[in-house]
Amino acid sequence: MPHRVVFGSHPGEVLLESFSPQAVTPGHLRVRTTWSLMSIGTEMTMLHHRFEPGTHWAKWMTYPFACPGYSAVGIVEDVGEGVTTFAVGDRVTCRHGHASHMVVPLDRCCRIPDHVPDGEATWFALGKIAWHGLRAANVRLGETCLIIGAGPVGQMATRWAAVAGCGSVVVVDTSPMRLELARSGGATHTIAKPAGEAEAEIIAACGGARPDIVIDSTGNAAVFSQALALVADRGRMVLLGDTGTPSQQHLSFDVILRGISIIGAHDCHEDARWNLSSISALFLDMVSRGRFPLAGLNTHSVSARKIPEAYALVERERATVMGMLFDWTTAV
Repeated sequence: MPHRVVFGSHPGEVLLESFSPQAVTPGHLRVRTTWSLMSIGTEMTMLHHRFEPGTHWAKWMTYPFACPGYSAVGIVEDVGEGVTTFAVGDRVTCRHGHASHMVVPLDRCCRIPDHVPDGEATWFALGKIAWHGLRAANVRLGETCLIIGAGPVGQMATRWAAVAGCGSVVVVDTSPMRLELARSGGATHTIAKPAGEAEAEIIAACGGARPDIVIDSTGNAAVFSQALALVADRGRMVLLGDTGTPSQQHLSFDVILRGISIIGAHDCHEDARWNLSSISALFLDMVSRGRFPLAGLNTHSVSARKIPEAYALVERERATVMGMLFDWTTAV
């Protein structure tokens, strides 16, 4: 029997319920999920109602909420009429929530290269989110980049900054585990301090000047003003972490006096050239060629039947979790 994750009728409640998938339709694939990846930032904000009234979170999130999440991989079981680019048996990424089976439009899927493991492929969606941040930053070769927050989105941003040709990629976080993973992903310098206490070390790591680019991937409203103080004069500050409490983000005098550009980056910022299909394909190709290292990012995995307990674990021990994988290969 197919199963899916549901956030229940009140904040904090996680259920695993049976359901009947829709029939495969023209232009769609029916996929049996093998693994899905929790987005520990987005999903915990949703689950525990950590957002203000009037935000896009409040407009989007209602209880109950079926199939949270957006990063799944699986095997094609059937194809709809008119589908010629995928075949039964293909391994694919799917922009879909946590469920054992799914029917997905073609443009929400991407074929996984042979040498990319399923667990690594599940990072495609978080990779896409961070890609928008680096694109918004308009990176130029040799520039210095500071990434505040080494959670999942920060890890992806670190790797894109490295492959984009940043001369220094500095990552600030208070977690030694997260900083070690950032180093393995291309960070040239890591600093184990809150951003607001690390100015001297950041400037030293960037050759004696403030970084050209600062990316705030934390989703923590308090970090916004700290980030503004760290970016170079006439530099770019990219707001990539999507806080649920924007009323708590405050401008500082740095913006006008030092000519700082503030740029918002979001998963929805697609166009005809760069969209889910093209960015996912680029991400998977980079992984397959060893240019986008993901080893060690999946710190936890649980069978589907233990998914409710996994959310409780992340709430208790978030600092120890990077990638939380859900295994759908065994019966629920």
